[in-house]
Amino acid sequence: MFKRKKMSEFDHLIEEHPEDMEPPIAVKDKRRFNENGELVREDEPEAGKKTIPVKSQRETELEAQLKAETERREAAEAKLVGVQAKFEEAKADLEKETAEMRDRLKRTLEDRANQSKFNFLQTLLPVLDNLHLAVNASEEDPSIDNLRTGVKGVARSFEHALASVGVETVPSIGTNFDPELHEAVDMASTDAENDGKIVAEYQTGYRFGDRLLRPARVQVGKAG
Repeated sequence: MFKRKKMSEFDHLIEEHPEDMEPPIAVKDKRRFNENGELVREDEPEAGKKTIPVKSQRETELEAQLKAETERREAAEAKLVGVQAKFEEAKADLEKETAEMRDRLKRTLEDRANQSKFNFLQTLLPVLDNLHLAVNASEEDPSIDNLRTGVKGVARSFEHALASVGVETVPSIGTNFDPELHEAVDMASTDAENDGKIVAEYQTGYRFGDRLLRPARVQVGKAG
């Protein structure tokens, strides 16, 4: 009760004589105390607050350079991935085009081969017709002369058929013996003029362009 009374009288005096009261003193004490009443140094952070380190200019520059290099590397990797994808696509297109071209070429060659066979078979049909005519003629007329004539006609037809596709006979009688074109079956005595020349042919040889279908089987003369 006493404390309340004293405070009341003091307050009353302040209200009656405010001019007698001195102005409040501004306190510039910036010292800080923690919750335990201990003085906190200026370089110490307050409790519960994190200290954010201050980066130097050099660190900031290095971080900026690292970021720029990382972005350039990522951009280069992305570009490389794009180039690789385009390469794979072009490779696949080329392989597909090559396969299609190979198939077209194969079909073309097969068509040409079949056409060549077709044309050759067409040239053989007249030969078969002449052979049938010769057989029919021999049945109606048993003369050997007529049969011989018919067979000769068949042989000529067949030779024409071979010539139409580029087949040629190998020259033999009267020419010099050539082991690349002729096969010597035997030898016969002859004069010096015909020495080494072919004097008889047992089987005709044929060639197709630069290729030898079969050699001519011949008799070669030898001067005694």
